Amino acid sequence: MAGLDGLRNTVRQELVSRQLDERLAAHFPPSGGAHARRQRSLRVLDIGPGQGTQALRLARAGHIVTGLESDPAMLTSLRAAVAAEPQEVRDRMALLRGDGRQTGRHFGPACFDVVLCHGVLMYVPDPEPLLAALARVLAPGGLLSLLVRNGDALAMRPGLLGDWSGALGAVGATGYTNRLGLTTRADRRERLTATLAGIGVPLQEWYGVRVFTDTAPDGARPPQDPHELAQLLDAEEAAGRTDPYRAVAALLHLCGVRC
Repeated sequence: MAGLDGLRNTVRQELVSRQLDERLAAHFPPSGGAHARRQRSLRVLDIGPGQGTQALRLARAGHIVTGLESDPAMLTSLRAAVAAEPQEVRDRMALLRGDGRQTGRHFGPACFDVVLCHGVLMYVPDPEPLLAALARVLAPGGLLSLLVRNGDALAMRPGLLGDWSGALGAVGATGYTNRLGLTTRADRRERLTATLAGIGVPLQEWYGVRVFTDTAPDGARPPQDPHELAQLLDAEEAAGRTDPYRAVAALLHLCGVRC
């Protein structure tokens, strides 16, 4: 877990948080008067919540969050993190062991306003059954948030690190070996866009995540100077929203809306 406060994870979680909050505000406008506007409590399903950064953040914000985690060790760690939260946050969180492709075993149709699937698709040989299962539990008008490895940018990291043979082999590739040494799969935006349209959750907005910092070593820490860190995050955020930079980000954050 030492890498959770590293530079690469800090950039990932902060950018996803900003982008997700923007989409939530757009799709679920705050209620109340001009001086007391607040976002309504949403039903959120987080597939593969991992350490729970987004799940805990959303529960603290007042949303009802269910986490579906297949890794027993990760689930145990996340349960411990939830147990350390105030009672009101614990009451808004439920954690289950399970695979996202089998959501039908746990949930009825159209029972969530928001479904998160971050850093999961790269471990699934075929993303379509999983995405179809997630679409089923998503209510009409609900938001699907996907964070995937960008298949169109697989050559960027080895190329920027001077690994020319690695860069050459990554051009046009569909898989890669991640920093854990696992052979995983990458997704291309064009194909995912078609898949999302086919399951009734057409893509509405997409972002790049880690345009500039993906080559940082595993042990790299965020800048200690708050001003420098803010500048770094703002630069990453701006690039992640702007062509052509976002197209070569290490990760893509795609947001679709259920018809």
